[in-house]
Amino acid sequence: MMKLEGIFTFVQVVDSGSLSEAARHLRISRSVVSERLAELERSLGATLLQRSTRKLSVTEDGSAFLERARRIVCEVRQAQADLAERRGELTGPLRISAPVTFGRMHLGPALYGFLQKYPDIQLTLDLNDRRVDATSDGFDAVIRNGPIVDSFLVAWQLAPSPRYLVASPGYLARHGTPANLEELAEHRGIFYTNRGTADWRFVDGDQAYVVQGDGDLVLNNGDMMLDAAIAGLGISLLPAFIVGQALRDGKLTRIDVGMQAEPEFLYIGHPHGRKPSAKLRALAAWLKEAFGDPPYWDG
Repeated sequence: MMKLEGIFTFVQVVDSGSLSEAARHLRISRSVVSERLAELERSLGATLLQRSTRKLSVTEDGSAFLERARRIVCEVRQAQADLAERRGELTGPLRISAPVTFGRMHLGPALYGFLQKYPDIQLTLDLNDRRVDATSDGFDAVIRNGPIVDSFLVAWQLAPSPRYLVASPGYLARHGTPANLEELAEHRGIFYTNRGTADWRFVDGDQAYVVQGDGDLVLNNGDMMLDAAIAGLGISLLPAFIVGQALRDGKLTRIDVGMQAEPEFLYIGHPHGRKPSAKLRALAAWLKEAFGDPPYWDG
């Protein structure tokens, strides 16, 4: 019979890249790691790892077993967390995906207090601007800004996220300030890759309007979009959580074209059909309070 400790050790060795590092993480001796691996290989009748003085590599059989081993480890840890939650404890793994710029500027600082309050939660935060599939990519939830485009997510709003049309004072001095959508369409734009050049969306009452930009500069990161706007490379429609400080410092100027940008929200979404854990609900409530309504960055 395979022992769970052997499966846990195998996964940890692969993730750590060495027996010594796995031993340090598991707080056991290197010889115990070797014994557990040997016992697991005997029970499976297969060699999972090729070990030498300089290199550790996963065999073909090891690769085939690794995927199932990871699922077993995940299920066991989740079962432990579920039982702890039944006792009123918040513990166990929590894997979240969030955009890079928002994570760096606002999410990280909000999380530090949460983790101090709940030290038994093992949080994995993946900052990435690409679109992720929460279910297939193994996330408990994703934090995103904008319209909810994934029908497989159950979304909870964290805060309103207004967007402002902005440019540097230098750009506006050189090219003029657009006063309406027709004039805006003649200007250089800075756009976000995941949204495309049809992202200048505005509302006037019940009527929606879209200004199709020329795509003079398309970037996949909010920090770079902010820097490009401050550098005077064009006009951009950016969330308040990115441009709030730059507006207060006078590095950017807000442009009024006679109507507001289409309303958006920051939200946390978990896979549809999966019961959200108590620790995920606690995180959502914590972030909602930390950000405020209106959010603190939109002062």
